[in-house]
Amino acid sequence: MNFSDVFQTLNHASAFDLYRLQAAIDRVLGEPRWLQAVQSRLKVGQNVQFFDIRANKLKPGQVLEMRRKELVVLDLEQPMRWTLSYAAINLDGADVQIREQKPLGLGRNEVGIGDVVGFLDREQQQRTGKIIRLNDKTVTLQCDRMQWRVAYSLLHRVVDVDGTVHEVAELGAARGLY
Repeated sequence: MNFSDVFQTLNHASAFDLYRLQAAIDRVLGEPRWLQAVQSRLKVGQNVQFFDIRANKLKPGQVLEMRRKELVVLDLEQPMRWTLSYAAINLDGADVQIREQKPLGLGRNEVGIGDVVGFLDREQQQRTGKIIRLNDKTVTLQCDRMQWRVAYSLLHRVVDVDGTVHEVAELGAARGLY
């Protein structure tokens, strides 16, 4: 499915249309055939990948409990338990990156917590930081010893010559706003 085209269409929809679409999707996902299709491929103790909507990325987990309409998963990155819809489990190894077609910057759905990105500050100095929070219109970055709030349109990927992402040391507590 081309999510860029879907997002482009959704951007022209009214709030009421989006609400109706959400209700229709919830109804379809609640049908027993969808639930059973996933349940039949899972068992307690199985390692899985699930989609964390807050961080906008896949996370490793372990199935702890299977309920009628949801399951309990242990997050293997952080010792947390999640109660999830069966639809949140990525059984087929689907690519979860949604690449929006924007002329500048990165889109809200193109980044996740922990990603390293860069931007030019007001003095045109190149800054690099690790995303620590996703907001509606901005991200919060940890850059050196400061936190910055930066609009998605000002962000760019930070990739080394060999294709590896730069790591940024997480330090201090000062705050800077951009």
